[in-house]
Amino acid sequence: MNKKLLNLTLALLIVCVSCKSKNEESGTCQNAEFLKSIQTEKAVLSTRKEALMLTGKVESSRDQTINFIPLVSGTVGQVFFSLGDKVQKGQTLMTLRSADLNELYSEQISAEAELRIAQREYQSAKALFEDKMLSERELFEAEANVAQAQAEINRIKNTLSIYGADNQTGLFTIKSPMSGYILDKQALSPGSNVSAEGDEPLFVISDLSSVWVIVNVYPSDLRYVRVGMEAEITTLSYPGEIFRGKINAMSQIFDPEEKVLKARIVMSNKDLRLKPEMFVEVKLKSKTEKYYIAIPSEALIFDKNRHFVVVEKSNGIFENREVVVRGQNNGTSYIAHGLEENEEIVVKNQLLIYSGLK
Repeated sequence: MNKKLLNLTLALLIVCVSCKSKNEESGTCQNAEFLKSIQTEKAVLSTRKEALMLTGKVESSRDQTINFIPLVSGTVGQVFFSLGDKVQKGQTLMTLRSADLNELYSEQISAEAELRIAQREYQSAKALFEDKMLSERELFEAEANVAQAQAEINRIKNTLSIYGADNQTGLFTIKSPMSGYILDKQALSPGSNVSAEGDEPLFVISDLSSVWVIVNVYPSDLRYVRVGMEAEITTLSYPGEIFRGKINAMSQIFDPEEKVLKARIVMSNKDLRLKPEMFVEVKLKSKTEKYYIAIPSEALIFDKNRHFVVVEKSNGIFENREVVVRGQNNGTSYIAHGLEENEEIVVKNQLLIYSGLK
């Protein structure tokens, strides 16, 4: 018996000192009892998965958000909403007294009169053209006048589309252009002045059934992040709960203030659990295109700054093997050198066998 097998036999005998009944009385122990306690798993070929922890926050989806900037100036009558309120499309949000709106209604009446005149002139031009008493160019000009008058009416109507007039009070009502939640608003109160010249919205409405998670990607992590990566999102509000998504888009420039690049994850939020401005942790999962041998990390033995595993060559025959670890993730280690696919790796009691074979 060579020295390695002798050492392994001694190790097996030491483990078996707790054997009971007849084996205990005779002072002997069968190696088979120890072999039954050994567990192995096959080494498999797999792409390497890595995890990267980043931070971010929830934002409303810009595709489902309206920043209402007033097109006319006026004075606030009443306000019927507060920050965070849920509103329905067409619901009255506030009333407004506005000379600008009165002027628009006057302009609409004038534009409709001009349209009727242009339409009559076009019909006359068309009849004259059919009788060959008018050139084609003059017919086109008459047709263009009709289109121009109609465009002016459409412009005015679009401006007035979310305003309604109350002839008894002289107030105009501002109605919600969509269903959603009030995320922001000016400090509005009766008598406040509203200006059409400013860029600040009167209010911001968003449908929160879908939200964005904006992830901060630092320069040192940029090479590991790409569109399509799977993400696990956790928050302090829901400990232990994982929200799953994928990176849908990445900015091509770094934020000049935060010095990070922004990546976007679009998340379904039907239950409204993810709130705008909520801070989150984002775990990104990536795969390399290169294949490695994957084994359970618990099988690794670290000794003298090197990694080893115990390989079962055949039933009851073991071998210590030095390996080169390329990476680890979620209990899996990826081996660059030292193992072959389908080799049996000991994952239980490997330290006893390793010590006996040294």
